[in-house]
Amino acid sequence: MQLPDKGRIASFDVDAQRTFTPLCPDELPVAGGECIGPELNRQSELAGWRLGSKDAHSPQAVWVTNNPDRIGQPGVEGDNVEEHWPVHAVPGTEGFELLPELPRPADYDFFVWKGVELDMHPYGACYHDIAERMSTGVIEWLKEREVSHVLVGGLATDFCVKATALQLRRAGFSTILNLAACRGIASDSVTKALAEMRESGIVVIDSLDQLEPAA
Repeated sequence: MQLPDKGRIASFDVDAQRTFTPLCPDELPVAGGECIGPELNRQSELAGWRLGSKDAHSPQAVWVTNNPDRIGQPGVEGDNVEEHWPVHAVPGTEGFELLPELPRPADYDFFVWKGVELDMHPYGACYHDIAERMSTGVIEWLKEREVSHVLVGGLATDFCVKATALQLRRAGFSTILNLAACRGIASDSVTKALAEMRESGIVVIDSLDQLEPAA
């Protein structure tokens, strides 16, 4: 796939936090999640802009559960929460931090913290709410800089990465999901997520070798 000039490309590190890796086994570890940092860095070298996001959750959030049988299950009251999850990505803890290989949030060109409110748990990084009425500013920021293509990676493929990629695609960006820069929670949900993304027009690649930078 031929890419445009770097200035029209952004790379997006979606929730590449330790909470979603075996580095924090008591939170929401995704197998292999700790391995994607170098690939996200390589991906960013193709882009003129680098964006990132983090979950930032309170242990008092309405969706928190200590019951393993309720994890990932619906039944939480509220318009901006879909499932129960254990405590994770709490500011000030190791789980909140990005993977060791990644820059500090302040060194990104644009960064989003999401899920701060106790009754809000968005997956996508482009909107604070599930109805997608309250922008985080990502889409507007990219359009202001005339970005046309966004390279996406992060954690996890079947939740926050999928939601963010779909939001970017609906906003009109040519969106490319780099599987080498992602890891997913479960094979069946990853398969469904990839099918949904492809159907929306998102280009799914196995690695950066499938991309050809502008001459």
